[in-house]
Amino acid sequence: MRTVIFDLDGTLADTSADLIAAANACFRSLGHGDVLDPARDALTAFHGGRAMLRLGFTRLTSQAPDETEVNEQYPALLAHYGANIATHTRAYPGAVAAVQALRDAGFAVGICTNKPAGLAEQLLSEMGIRNLFASLVGADTLPVRKPDPAPYVAAVARAGGTLTRSMLIGDTETDRRTAAAAGVPVALVTFGPEGRAIERLAPEALLDSYDDLPGLADRLLA
Repeated sequence: MRTVIFDLDGTLADTSADLIAAANACFRSLGHGDVLDPARDALTAFHGGRAMLRLGFTRLTSQAPDETEVNEQYPALLAHYGANIATHTRAYPGAVAAVQALRDAGFAVGICTNKPAGLAEQLLSEMGIRNLFASLVGADTLPVRKPDPAPYVAAVARAGGTLTRSMLIGDTETDRRTAAAAGVPVALVTFGPEGRAIERLAPEALLDSYDDLPGLADRLLA
């Protein structure tokens, strides 16, 4: 079965505002106010909670952050995020329809994300789209995470697909490296924070709109 595996943050949904809000809640609790900006720091948000905390502490001190501080605040960030996970998050235009179109055409679809699996399950459920995906592999599902290929391989297998007839949809260098390690094509979206600059990673395809995905998947997995 042909299979399309999706990254989540920055690929299927714009989660940046809720992620930034969780980090800013940590900084406010320390008496610093909002240190991060939802628009300017969206790309950092898609690299995870610790990346946001490191950026914020660097801005506050103008030097490399103390990892002890980062690790101390990380659980609080996750707690705030879990309590407010879908306040501003929305699926990108056409994403849900494109996933459904793939399913209707006989593709298996799944998710491989570096978001903790519990939070990914919660987010998709609150968005009302968890049932669209046959598999979900998160950052803590296996002992390794992307760009190690093992989570991607597991996502394909759990969706009932075949690795050699699969592809990844993503938005970052991590996704590019994951696909290369797994030996599968990747399409990188151009509507994330990097825009068309993501072309620098030389993916097998660029995805400008989810309206184009069914045709693109049909071509790359002919």
